[in-house]
Amino acid sequence: MAEEHSHKAAPMVDEVSDYEVLETAVRELAIEKGLFSAEDHRRFAEYAHSLGPLPAARLVAKAWKDPEFKKLALEDGIKASLEVGVDWINDAPTGFGTPSDYTDLRVLEDTPQVKHVVVCTLCSCYPRPILGHSPEWYRTPNYRRRLVRWPRQVLSEFGLQLPADMDIRVEDSNQKCRFLVLPMQPEGTEDWSEEELAQIVTRDCMIGVALPHPDRKADDPRPVHPAVHPVEHHDH
Repeated sequence: MAEEHSHKAAPMVDEVSDYEVLETAVRELAIEKGLFSAEDHRRFAEYAHSLGPLPAARLVAKAWKDPEFKKLALEDGIKASLEVGVDWINDAPTGFGTPSDYTDLRVLEDTPQVKHVVVCTLCSCYPRPILGHSPEWYRTPNYRRRLVRWPRQVLSEFGLQLPADMDIRVEDSNQKCRFLVLPMQPEGTEDWSEEELAQIVTRDCMIGVALPHPDRKADDPRPVHPAVHPVEHHDH
């Protein structure tokens, strides 16, 4: 005879959010009206899920090694992106980019006197084709509102302590312009190859809330902290 349990079964899926319901409704209506097909949506979702920060890390590493490429990146970020395999116009399945992604990419060079950091105070504008999807904290009102008012304090919360005499410049992304930070190359890496350099250029370095370190790679395992209020599991 099967053993009886008094506890309720755990839900199979989390509760669907209002935003997910809205997205599904708008998507199905757009398909019904012929704006795009279900296959178009599938192809674009597949493309979006393939995006990541590696091309941007390669752009930074190449700029560190090649002065001429660095000059190109600072003058025309869209054209420089082509050399690391990112075509802002033709890569997307639409063939003409997307209204939220095809913009003016500007590469911001850090110096010993100036540190750049990127935010989008309006929503979550971000250079997705070359940097992948934005982290959740980038989209929070906490980051967006506070960075423009207290940048030094917010950066310190990321563990980035800057000299008091360093100028911090906050760049606000918008519908027409995206930003990518070109951090300073760490000392002791002058003889490294582009491939080796790209491994230490993390996503946060290119947003501007961190600095590259020779002993810290983008794919390093991150510590997993135990949950404050863990869910109890029952043996069956």
